[in-house]
Amino acid sequence: MDTKEMNIRLEQPQDYREVENLTREAFWNVYRPGCTEHYVLNQYRTNPEFIPELDFVMEENGRIIGHVMFSKAEIMLDDGTLFPSWTFGPISIHPDYKRKGYGLKLLQYALEKAKVMGIRLIQIEGNIEFYKHAGFDLASKMKIHYHAEPRESEVPYFLALELIPGYWGNREGTYCPPKGYFVADENPEAFEAYEALFPAKERALQPSQLPQFCQSCGMPLTKNEDCGTNADGSINYDYCKYCYAEGKFLQECTMDEMIEHCSQFVDEVNKQMPKPMTKEEYKQMMRGFFPMLKRWRKE
Repeated sequence: MDTKEMNIRLEQPQDYREVENLTREAFWNVYRPGCTEHYVLNQYRTNPEFIPELDFVMEENGRIIGHVMFSKAEIMLDDGTLFPSWTFGPISIHPDYKRKGYGLKLLQYALEKAKVMGIRLIQIEGNIEFYKHAGFDLASKMKIHYHAEPRESEVPYFLALELIPGYWGNREGTYCPPKGYFVADENPEAFEAYEALFPAKERALQPSQLPQFCQSCGMPLTKNEDCGTNADGSINYDYCKYCYAEGKFLQECTMDEMIEHCSQFVDEVNKQMPKPMTKEEYKQMMRGFFPMLKRWRKE
């Protein structure tokens, strides 16, 4: 890499559309069918948690090839108080430039600037094999728990980095990403209108993606045939065919009613479990999992 041709600078308003398109290209079908990261970025710039001093683009030969943004965050301590923290993302590198060291260089630059600003503790969801090169480790080692996983879990994708040693101390608490990261789920019609402004791209389930689950009943989605359909007959990757068809839910029910319905399938679930659960244990597990699903998040 010729560093003389590479430049990292603050994002400017005239960059917005180019950076959002870059973000869309970088994340499309990577973690899920399609992506929402470009809409998160679009909405985050007016969010009070957004940190404009840490909104960077990377250029090579005048072309924007990378971007990263930071946000304020909080950790709920076990005593019920909120502890100031920070996060970042999306961090995007154009597909033509991935696996060439650009992402790590951009991240290291941004982390140095964050440290100078007095940012002390960062947690993210990501791949430890990449982020360990920037100093990140499993957050569970610091007794920082992830909101969507059992407290005793060593969550492999939930990472943390203390930029100022001693800031976290011997505390213990639970982290949930800032609300701004859920904007596409909370405003699906606004997201679809925004997505329609970009050239059409095909969404697809891929083996390399994170596990996909129906956002109503929690059923694993492993192939297109598992998925529901939109009003126009296209595939809906959020919901299974048993919950959603032709743009409508097939059952009008509460979250508790859905849990009661799903509990009758505990014997089928136990075929995939190392230790069988009773019906009540399965219902208790769903009560912890279902509030994270798109259909029930607001409820």
